[in-house]
Amino acid sequence: MSGEGHPVFDTDGTGLKVTIVSGLWHHSIADGLLAGARRVLLASGAEVTEIQVPGSFELPVASKVALDAGADAVVALGVIVRGGTPHFEYVSAAATDGLTRVAIDTGKPVGFGVLTLDDEQQGLDRAGLPGSKEDKGAEAAEAALATAIILRGIRNSM
Repeated sequence: MSGEGHPVFDTDGTGLKVTIVSGLWHHSIADGLLAGARRVLLASGAEVTEIQVPGSFELPVASKVALDAGADAVVALGVIVRGGTPHFEYVSAAATDGLTRVAIDTGKPVGFGVLTLDDEQQGLDRAGLPGSKEDKGAEAAEAALATAIILRGIRNSM
């Protein structure tokens, strides 16, 4: 599993504002991702807000607005399951490229918790649910927090 070798981060989010932006598709998997991200962020001491959008395609624009409105970091959560048409590739690429652009354009971290799956079972295995092998929502929140802390340190030392 890709969770092997998971690094340990400083996740003291005291003083940070973090917004979770989550898509609504595949709600059982999405709810697991959201619970994992929420758990990590609340334990960190960060101020947490949540925004739900229809799907993964809408994650970049909502993330950009949240960061422009004052969030120090965003955790973007979505679930895209491969189907029989090219739609999977288009939505996956748009979400990935859009979230990357948001991070670069704003200079603020975006925790990437968008699952791109061949089938629903892969999502259940990664959603942090009872019996899941991984918790990608928690991992995305940890990455966003750690990067926000690093960036805060850089900005404070300049």
